[in-house]
Amino acid sequence: MSARVLVVDDIPTNVKLLETKLSAEYFDVLTASNGPDAIAICEQGLCDIVLLDVMMPDMDGFEVCRRLKNSPMTAHLPVVMVTALDQPSDRLRGLDAGADDFLTKPVDDTALFARVRSLVRLKAVTDELRARLMASRHGFGDPLAAATAETGQNGHVLIVDDRASSYERLSAALSQYHRVEVEADPHQAMMRAAESEYDVVLISLGLQGFDGLRLCSQLRSLERTRHVAVVLIADMDDRGRVLRGLDIGAHDFLVRPVDRNELVARVRTQVRRKRFAERLRDGVQLSMDAAITDGLTGLHNRRYLDMHLANLFEDAVRRGADLALLLLDIDRFKSVNDRYGHDVGDEVLREFATRIRTLTRGVDLVARYGGEEIVVVVPDASLDEARMVAERIRERVGSSPFAYANRTRNLDVTVSIGVAARQLGDGSAGELVKRADIALYRAKEAGRNRVIAAAA
Repeated sequence: MSARVLVVDDIPTNVKLLETKLSAEYFDVLTASNGPDAIAICEQGLCDIVLLDVMMPDMDGFEVCRRLKNSPMTAHLPVVMVTALDQPSDRLRGLDAGADDFLTKPVDDTALFARVRSLVRLKAVTDELRARLMASRHGFGDPLAAATAETGQNGHVLIVDDRASSYERLSAALSQYHRVEVEADPHQAMMRAAESEYDVVLISLGLQGFDGLRLCSQLRSLERTRHVAVVLIADMDDRGRVLRGLDIGAHDFLVRPVDRNELVARVRTQVRRKRFAERLRDGVQLSMDAAITDGLTGLHNRRYLDMHLANLFEDAVRRGADLALLLLDIDRFKSVNDRYGHDVGDEVLREFATRIRTLTRGVDLVARYGGEEIVVVVPDASLDEARMVAERIRERVGSSPFAYANRTRNLDVTVSIGVAARQLGDGSAGELVKRADIALYRAKEAGRNRVIAAAA
């Protein structure tokens, strides 16, 4: 995977060395020699990941990282500290500033490339979700603003480890900040992960008789667990397996003996990242729902009906199955708006939709057709069966008044319904709609508050 890598270091030879190595791996490389220039490049959206030196004059790497992670414009950028500092306190300081990783010079090339590719893959997914959300929200604010306020606390963490001395230390360190569960059996762990909503799963690579990377792979491939953050717990001699784990989708790793503070910091980072991605996915789903949902009634809108009615019709033709359609219209609805106002009219429409929903099946397509008209498409239903559905709806609508004005007043409402069913000679769903519309007109002409079925 190619990416734009920003190398930030005030020593030209260090910059040149990293630039040469990364270019040989087909990364596009940008460079900066100080913090302000690096921040400016990031704010312009010119890079996908930042390799950041710590020891720089005026503004050190910790401060640069902190500013990047605290800004909605750059909070999503992966930042890897690349420095000669090798003390646990230095690594912890970088992680606390928001860094996604902390690599010590001299940097192992294989580890560097694996880490860069892993973080770039995660960012690509986030970027796609963010772009889709921003396009669909029509400029209603950037969700990255909420990401900068996420604390990464109170996560749900599963530790998969069969060594009591190990998982007890891990659990004790994390329980102060998160809800922690432990599972020694990797097979049970997979089942628990699929059934529960975990933010992070920590997997020991030292499991007896089981390859922890297989569990990592299973978590990444199963739809139910695909988005959970996976952190590997490895021994010093597990370097090759860690790199393999990053390649198959692990998000991070820790090497034994695990530093308590580093463990807490890395899990916090993963919880933050997962919640941000979830917020983006939820936002995209809501936007998609809004595009096909009528804002007043909560039913599907005309756009959705037009898209799916044709498919239902073609499916019925292919299977030789029945297909019926109900067209419902509130009687004298204009007089409700004229006499009581549009606010009351909206209340009536919402209650009308609610009553229809309670009398239809999950497989039925219910949509607002326009104004006070609602369409119900009933798959695998004959004309007689659809007429019975329509009669139940008519009776349910007219049997009890509609409440309005905070349920302090009532209004009697009735509905007229036209019903039609697919006929062998129908060439499209439009003919079905047309017959239902004619039947609805006849119901209105015959005195309203009645069901009329189109001639078979």
